[in-house]
Amino acid sequence: MRLKNARKILILRFSSIGDIVLTTPVVRCVAKQTGAEIHFLTRRRFAELLTGNPYISRLWTYEQSPAEQIELLRQEGFDAIIDLHKNFRSRALVFRLGRPAISFDKLNVRKWLFVRLGINCLPPLHLVDRYFRALAPEGIVYDGEGLDVFFAQPGSPPVELPKRFIAGILGATYSTKQIPFEQWQQILPCLDLPVVLLGGEREVALGQTLAAQHPGKAISIAGISSLMESALVIREADMVITPDTGMMHIAAALGKPLHVVWGNTHPAFGMGPFLKGEVVKPVHHAVSGLRCRPCSKLGFDRCPKGHFRCMRDQQFSKAVF
Repeated sequence: MRLKNARKILILRFSSIGDIVLTTPVVRCVAKQTGAEIHFLTRRRFAELLTGNPYISRLWTYEQSPAEQIELLRQEGFDAIIDLHKNFRSRALVFRLGRPAISFDKLNVRKWLFVRLGINCLPPLHLVDRYFRALAPEGIVYDGEGLDVFFAQPGSPPVELPKRFIAGILGATYSTKQIPFEQWQQILPCLDLPVVLLGGEREVALGQTLAAQHPGKAISIAGISSLMESALVIREADMVITPDTGMMHIAAALGKPLHVVWGNTHPAFGMGPFLKGEVVKPVHHAVSGLRCRPCSKLGFDRCPKGHFRCMRDQQFSKAVF
């Protein structure tokens, strides 16, 4: 297969926020280096991340299963598929479409060794670099331009923002990635600028409590901002404080100075911030020497050991910000 001869290419990545943002260099480089028509299939609830992307000719979405679109996708006559999800559903879809496909090495065995036995034999490569390693035989190379986030509509944040502020990310898919209340209580007094706290419905109470206890310093819009409204807030922020979550990747795409607070996961999995070369390097906060970390490549609803030391042992002072 030669992608550079392709007229129409389908890219697969079904979820989630950060993972989809991490596919954007592939979308851009494949579109620009092949001139092909790029189609992208993802879950409907993540579609707004890609609606404004000028490198995507057609965005396909589904509600429950990618197979919902199988008949219409067959009619497109794709020359190639790039599978950036690589799970049972994506492989089944590729099989049913019967088109040549490229995927990448997920390194699941090496991740298992790191999580279960503490043996880190993962290559020092970001996931995005692994994508391009898989595409190299097809002549597709990374252009050095980082991640993309495009805004389909100008839009505006749901509240009036301070002139200068820091964005604080409250939410995470898994609780063991989330910065706990006690650590936010340490962080907020260390900062010279007000902090706009972002999160979903699950973080409303946390945001309200922090705002009540730090009047004038913390402003919570958790639960009232959409995904792209939150991205707009991040775009306007001076700095972003975040756990390992999708908003971290949006902040990286927007070139923001980052403080990343790591819980049960580890940047060695290749999922840390992916930045353009000239952007200020992120500051990473993590507890070193914990034998139980990483306990998962994703996360849990609660700490498997019950102590949550990977987050609760973290100490913050004005000096680190």
